[in-house]
Amino acid sequence: MSTETADPRYTAIDRWPATSAVEAMLEGQLAAVAALKSQVAAIAAAADAAARRLGDHGRLIYAGAGTSGRVAVQDGVELYPTYNWPRERLLFLMAGGTRALIESAEGAEDDPEEARDAVAAASLTREDVVIGVAASGRTPYTLAVIEAARAAGAMTVGIANNAGAPLLTAAEHAILADTGSEIVAGSTRMKAGTAQKAALNMFSTTIMVCRGLVHAGLMVNMRVSNAKLRARAERMIMTIAGVGAEAARD
Repeated sequence: MSTETADPRYTAIDRWPATSAVEAMLEGQLAAVAALKSQVAAIAAAADAAARRLGDHGRLIYAGAGTSGRVAVQDGVELYPTYNWPRERLLFLMAGGTRALIESAEGAEDDPEEARDAVAAASLTREDVVIGVAASGRTPYTLAVIEAARAAGAMTVGIANNAGAPLLTAAEHAILADTGSEIVAGSTRMKAGTAQKAALNMFSTTIMVCRGLVHAGLMVNMRVSNAKLRARAERMIMTIAGVGAEAARD
């Protein structure tokens, strides 16, 4: 797997000045995002299909383990405050459970039975959309979730960082973020994780746009839950309706 191989360019990084190391890491981050250029059509097709499939009741279900799982959850939790996507229409299947979000539970990723049990408990329907994220594309837990979800009739999306990974074959929609080897070999929280987050950002935001939750480039369906967002809502009304501040406040 390319994400696990050591890059000979960085074998002496532990002896480099910190500035040189950071410069190399920044180059890696930029390359990670650039790796998604070839996946624009795939991301758009998956998001467009997901927006249609979700209907009025379908759920967005994020699945993963370790770093990839935490990146996936980070994307999903933002949809409620940003777009008022209902919490009951969000589900997270994380290897090791929600505790694994703050504590490492690396062994949990090797348990496909836990994954199948989680899918069964979720009672999936054809309106649900399941997104599995794994740098290797071979994580047993994530792969089992996607296989079981597809068998249940849900729409499935697989995001992986290695070409030819089983996850990309198992999912109905495949997104390959081919980020290659890491500066610190195997540390997929770096380039792979960055590309995963960027892909998820584009995927979920496009769904929200297609679902009509954005107007004139503004997040008009957001939840007004604090003073900052109240002020943002007022500015949006001023812009869209062409009214003054007092009318917008009212």
